[in-house]
Amino acid sequence: MEHYSFLRQLADSWGLLVMFLIFVGIIFWAFRPGSRKTHEDTANIPFRHEDRPAALEEDGK
Repeated sequence: MEHYSFLRQLADSWGLLVMFLIFVGIIFWAFRPGSRKTHEDTANIPFRHEDRPAALEEDGK
């Protein structure tokens, strides 16, 4: 049972810290200065064919 208690305490303390640091890293990565162009391109995907509808495939799909 001592082994279980050690692993439980390790997961409670260091596991929480690791998950928090991963979360903060993802937030910093998403809001980094160079990502604005990528996010704008992704947000404008539905409007790429605004002037004409997308072409229909010949085989009926």
